[in-house]
Amino acid sequence: MSVASGRRPLPTKIELIRIKKSLQVANSVHKILEDKRDVLLRKLDEIIEEATISRDKMWEPLSTAYRFLFNTYFKVGSITLESIALTTPSQVDVIADVKPIVDILVPTLKLSEKKSELTYGFADTSSSLDTTTHMMRLVLPHICSAAESENTIFRLAKELEKTQRLINALEYVIIPSYKDSIKFIASTLEEREREDFVKLKHVKATMEKRKEVTY
Repeated sequence: MSVASGRRPLPTKIELIRIKKSLQVANSVHKILEDKRDVLLRKLDEIIEEATISRDKMWEPLSTAYRFLFNTYFKVGSITLESIALTTPSQVDVIADVKPIVDILVPTLKLSEKKSELTYGFADTSSSLDTTTHMMRLVLPHICSAAESENTIFRLAKELEKTQRLINALEYVIIPSYKDSIKFIASTLEEREREDFVKLKHVKATMEKRKEVTY
């Protein structure tokens, strides 16, 4: 019978042994989950720091890139700029993968740059376009790093929440229930032993009286 069902367990020695073993397992699982929680907290602190650094490194070149992009729009016009964008082949590939952190698969992003010739002439464009391109190349690794870190933070936080729920269930429901059941069975068995002892003593006294009457 399950202790968690709320019913009294059978007050037998076999049941007492079974629940004691279950309590040992629950305590072991509780210790493992606590260790996992501590590791998750440390990893979260590390990843949050990494994400902060990536965001800090990202904002300056990104704002510079957008500023020069805005200037390029004014100098060459949106039609020319969009035409260049459409005819320019992709020069950067983002390779997505996963890696395990505390048995949790988290995403990884890796940039792979491809060398290609310019598809636009200098006469039809502005130097601000070259600066925009250069700054975007600088900022892309930090964008990927920030995205990777923030996704990892989300997954670790979700696993931490799940782990804490399991710890709470063990601490406040399962382990106390096992302890109460052990106490109940032990108390019941002790009471039975006392009753059996009294009965045995009474039977012994009765038998001795019968012997005295016989003789």
